[in-house]
Amino acid sequence: MMQPKPALSHAPADHPQVKFGKIGILLANLGTPDDYSYWPMRRYLNEFLSDKRVIDYSAWIWQPLLQLIILSKRPFSSGRAYASIWNHEAGESPLMTITKDQTAKMKAVMAERHGDSVVVDFCMRYGNPSTKSKVDELVAQGCTKILFFPLYPQYAGATSATACDQFFRSVMSIKWQPIVRTVEPYFEHPLYIEALAQSIERAYGALENRPDILVCSYHGVPKRYLMEGDPYHCQCQKTTRLLKERLGWEDTDIVTTFQSRFGPEEWLKPYTVEEVARLAETGKKKIAVCAPAFSADCIETLEEINEEIKESFEEAGGEEFTYIPCLNDDDAHIAALAAVVDDNLKGWVG
Repeated sequence: MMQPKPALSHAPADHPQVKFGKIGILLANLGTPDDYSYWPMRRYLNEFLSDKRVIDYSAWIWQPLLQLIILSKRPFSSGRAYASIWNHEAGESPLMTITKDQTAKMKAVMAERHGDSVVVDFCMRYGNPSTKSKVDELVAQGCTKILFFPLYPQYAGATSATACDQFFRSVMSIKWQPIVRTVEPYFEHPLYIEALAQSIERAYGALENRPDILVCSYHGVPKRYLMEGDPYHCQCQKTTRLLKERLGWEDTDIVTTFQSRFGPEEWLKPYTVEEVARLAETGKKKIAVCAPAFSADCIETLEEINEEIKESFEEAGGEEFTYIPCLNDDDAHIAALAAVVDDNLKGWVG
């Protein structure tokens, strides 16, 4: 177990207090509005939709459209969607609650393995707590090395890359800049696939009727991104294939789809909302849907899948719709994330 370095015992009396020698692990998720009312929703959506990694149209075209039209209306509809899933008891979104739970469990695992030499915290790419605020806190606690872990199994420029961009920006103004590492995508990690498979098996075991097919619904991106070199589509397909092989299923038992299309251009297909309707129309009256690209349940799963996509299936004649929750703070998921962290801490801890 690595021990933190002691203070500078030889420093003169007027030397500023310096904490150093610890390792920070910073988990990062997409983000959440502080509230579902208009102005918090507008601030959150403005930050999210102004990100060039997310919407890469020319600013002189996109920003007037965003500021004058989209942000005058979208906060109301998005706010209603958030209100339908909000954790009113805690006063926060489910994504915030779950990320806090994941972080608490990761802290416990890392404390058991590395003592107080490793500090675990979380940040959000958009909204609060910001990446910059958490990087500053880790440095203030003496973290001279930071492992940055975007909680996206599959890499995409609009998720993993923008999270890393923000992290790198956050260390630019630090006088004693920490040594940093970022975690590579874990879409094919055996423990991640195992955790997914166990969640599917538990869900299927609890059902009276076995679903005709499992829909693996991943967040979509414009098809153009794939053609420009983004590996997201291929990594999603591989996750589904590895999951199918682990479950011992046939190709007809599982399908990959993409959700959350935005704007006029073509996105990765098949679109989940259309595919579930097609499945119902072709006789697949019982389906289950999981979301392997999401490490925590959020607006895209709890509202979009379990309400909008479910409605599309039922309107097309579907009879039994089962949403299988994300891995969230499931122990098998935490074990997978901890294994990824330990792989990336090699050379930093004994």
